[in-house]
Amino acid sequence: MLLSQLLDLAGVSSVVLERRSQAYVEGRIRAGVLEQGTVALLHRAGVGERLEREGQVHDGFLIAADGRYHRIDLSGLTGSHVTVYGQTEVTRDLYAAREAAGGVVIDQVADIRPDAHGPHIDFSREGAPDRIECDFIIGCDGFHGPSRPSIPISARQEIERIYPFGWLGVLSETPPVERELIYAASPQGFALCSMRSDRLSRYYVQVPAGEDLADWPDERFWEELKDRLPREHASRLVTGPSIEKSIAPLRSFVCGPMRHGRLFLAGDAAHIVPPTGAKGLNLAASDIHYLSEALISYYRQGDQSGLDSYSDRALARVWKTVRFSWWMTKLLHHFPDADAFSNAMRRSEFDYLVSSEAAQRVLAENYVGLPY
Repeated sequence: MLLSQLLDLAGVSSVVLERRSQAYVEGRIRAGVLEQGTVALLHRAGVGERLEREGQVHDGFLIAADGRYHRIDLSGLTGSHVTVYGQTEVTRDLYAAREAAGGVVIDQVADIRPDAHGPHIDFSREGAPDRIECDFIIGCDGFHGPSRPSIPISARQEIERIYPFGWLGVLSETPPVERELIYAASPQGFALCSMRSDRLSRYYVQVPAGEDLADWPDERFWEELKDRLPREHASRLVTGPSIEKSIAPLRSFVCGPMRHGRLFLAGDAAHIVPPTGAKGLNLAASDIHYLSEALISYYRQGDQSGLDSYSDRALARVWKTVRFSWWMTKLLHHFPDADAFSNAMRRSEFDYLVSSEAAQRVLAENYVGLPY
């Protein structure tokens, strides 16, 4: 949707195919922390008005381990900040913009079969077969979509790390514990206190891989969350009925190259990061930055150098972001197979972080987002 909007503003037409309904897409609960680069890109796409009005600027966040906590001063360390504004709201803004511009968005399609060399896409709509002939196909269809598997296995390399735990997330109509996010490590596992607004909170706790959601009634979740937070913050936690609850597995995954013929991959179709560093949506946005510039340059000047360099440029930033998300995950989570040495190193890493401004600056630089 973001790529379609940016291309439309440059006079390039596109068609968006979506497997689900608009209501389903707009209702999904996803990420909520936006880098400044993502915010700037949304403004460039003409969908930043509500974001500017309702988004919450965060100049820092709290990081805790074993009951101790420290504030990472993002603004003081980098001169930058992040903005809390849910992906659900971003999606709604993009749908509204595409509708206002008369953009073509075809929902509830099935049997999608991209052909990178046609190029064309075969699909079915309301049970009837259809085809779109095009110049390029952009696979923004997530980890389980058909775009990446349509590339021959001999033409792609996939590198993956699956973590032995997931995140159990709860959305509740309760005020946040703090005005900033809290990342907390404890012997019981990781926890995160986040928010979507002053009246809507998003909380997570680490759970073993394969955990059954039915085993986590609200009461158990709230008690577990309190146990993992520093006492000062646990005492301020306001609980209430969950309005959404889910478990997300954690993995690091990169597929390269991100181009095959006239098919380009973007976002989760090409890479997945653990949500620890709040990078999934932002990394997808950076792909769209590179790809939109490349496509616009191709259509305006006939210059295809941006298309030829897209995969290398995008993957350079992807791998730096994968490294950061892996590092934060390793720092804050309890690994079931960790030995005494690994646990001692994790504690030492946290001690060094809170005592070194240089270490905090590295964390802050990555958290607010590396430059495009």
